[in-house]
Amino acid sequence: MIDLCAAAAVLAMIAYAVLGGADFGGGVWDLLARGPRREAQRAAIARAMGPVWEANHVWLIFVVVIFFSAFPSAWAVYTTTLAAPLRVMLLGIVLRGVAFVFRAYAPHHAGGHATERWGAVFGAASIVTPFLLGTCVGAISAGDMSWLSPIALSMGAAFASLCPWLAAVFLTVETEGEVQEDFRSRALLAGGIVIAGALITLPLTRTLAPHLWAGLVGRALPVVVGGVIAGAAALVLMLRRSYRLARLFAVAQVASVIVGWALAQHPFLIYPDITLASAAAPEGTLKFVLYSLPFGLAIIGPSFWYLFRVFKGDAVRLT
Repeated sequence: MIDLCAAAAVLAMIAYAVLGGADFGGGVWDLLARGPRREAQRAAIARAMGPVWEANHVWLIFVVVIFFSAFPSAWAVYTTTLAAPLRVMLLGIVLRGVAFVFRAYAPHHAGGHATERWGAVFGAASIVTPFLLGTCVGAISAGDMSWLSPIALSMGAAFASLCPWLAAVFLTVETEGEVQEDFRSRALLAGGIVIAGALITLPLTRTLAPHLWAGLVGRALPVVVGGVIAGAAALVLMLRRSYRLARLFAVAQVASVIVGWALAQHPFLIYPDITLASAAAPEGTLKFVLYSLPFGLAIIGPSFWYLFRVFKGDAVRLT
């Protein structure tokens, strides 16, 4: 039951990293939109994100509920020790929502300057939020719970770079013509940054989080290798303009990163003191969590399918 609860949390993390990560990345490209097609790029991002972007936070809520229900003592340490970055991260999520909506109505009520200001808030929050989420994961991975340590900062930068990569890949499927070529160029740039971030993060992991490194080159190695292959394939497919296949492999890459990290970290929630078993709730609570999840998914799964079906069908393809 303990491992099943942990696996459910990992699956929700993958869903949030892919769907929410692409939304964060869209905000980054909105902030960095340049050139004669700047407004067309921003319009494409708004069309892609508008119908579904807030719904993606459901998966973050899933992770939170599973953790504080199934592993309450570990969650207590997370939320007290990492209170500062988690609060700023939540503020960033709220600011993104506010800015995205206010910017949409600003041209009708406050003029172009207000549009630019809210756009800057939207873009900045889209960078800071995933960065802080990554630093929290890095702090947990290192075991010292310091979100300002080198390993935490490098993981924050790595996660923040994955988001624009995902968004650019997804947006090549959403767009056509010159705008599609713009996002293809951005995807290739972001892919190079992801590779550079991995080359920086992995040596730090070996030095500052040796237990995690041992897991990455041990039981998680097949998943890590699969993720590397998936990322390389996504880049090659992007070069060949096979955008739909590139999107599939980019999703597989991000999923491999999450699963590989979870396998390498297992069985520790905070190394070396708190394990899954030591932090687990009583058996009755674990049963309640596991029995409740199918009912929740039975509501959320069809709802998401219908949402994507209505707003992201053949005319406006899936993000």
